[in-house]
Amino acid sequence: MIIEAGKNILRFLFFILLQVTIIRHLDMGIYFNPFVFVGAILMLPLRMDKTLVLFIAFATGLIIDMFYNTMGMNAAACTFMAFCRPSILRFYSPAGDYNADASATVGSMGIRWMVSYAGVLVFLHHLVLFYLEMLSFHGFFTTLLKVILSGVTTLILLLVTQSILFRNAS
Repeated sequence: MIIEAGKNILRFLFFILLQVTIIRHLDMGIYFNPFVFVGAILMLPLRMDKTLVLFIAFATGLIIDMFYNTMGMNAAACTFMAFCRPSILRFYSPAGDYNADASATVGSMGIRWMVSYAGVLVFLHHLVLFYLEMLSFHGFFTTLLKVILSGVTTLILLLVTQSILFRNAS
């Protein structure tokens, strides 16, 4: 239990530091805005208490908001993503249900499952974040393109990060 909590804290710190020290300073154009810090929320244990996941997601979003000066938009998007997480987990649940201490990683769940699970949640996060940023539906399709391209970029970076750093982690 303590080892699992330590793993989650290290993942959390890794993804936050990666986001605010490296990815934040990359200039990839207006349509490519990866937010790999959501990996900290996505990789939480699958059977973690829903209230705790919501709290962690909100706190994670607030930390990112402090660095990006986005006034709660990431907190809202992360909380929405965490709210949707149990439904997505039920939808993608394997036949025998999840292991008691499994985390959402490629190593423990497989690449197909991870792309499906993370893809939906990353898309939902980006959808809320970028439309909150716009505060209107003016430029709806331009924003939708930004959601899709940023979501794909985020998903690719998450999968690469997991395959390099977390391949043996569960």
